[in-house]
Amino acid sequence: MDFRIKRPEIRLPPQAQRGLSALAAHAPMAEALGNRIGCGIKEKSSPFFAWLYRARRRLATAGVGALTVWLFLHVMFGANGMVIYRQKRAEFQNLSQEINQLQKENDRYNAQIKALQTDPETIEKEAREQLHYARPGEYVYVSPAPPQVQIPAMSAVQR
Repeated sequence: MDFRIKRPEIRLPPQAQRGLSALAAHAPMAEALGNRIGCGIKEKSSPFFAWLYRARRRLATAGVGALTVWLFLHVMFGANGMVIYRQKRAEFQNLSQEINQLQKENDRYNAQIKALQTDPETIEKEAREQLHYARPGEYVYVSPAPPQVQIPAMSAVQR
């Protein structure tokens, strides 16, 4: 038994055959028409392309310069530029200092709470200062609060 596949011959259908021969027959006319149309465009645009070719270095330099200026402005004043970065950095340092101060104050309060819970001397000191307690035989002297000085308001007539 033979299992080989025979290669079929490639034949173009008659309709495609006619289209290819028509295209080949009209090719010279299409080429002449293209040359005639292209010459008009080429003649009109030739000075522009010549100027563009002569000025290519100046245009490239101007483009690179404009890109550099834009990049500089973006880096300095953009949404994440150096100006904003410095403001955020200063704000971060201020907040870090504030956090450190609050942490120290919190530690001091925690130490005071612990001392008031466990140390009898601290309890006695607070009782003497805050509540004006005294041991038997001791006298507590409390000075009066300083008088409030009020500034007289000046009316428009006195001025």
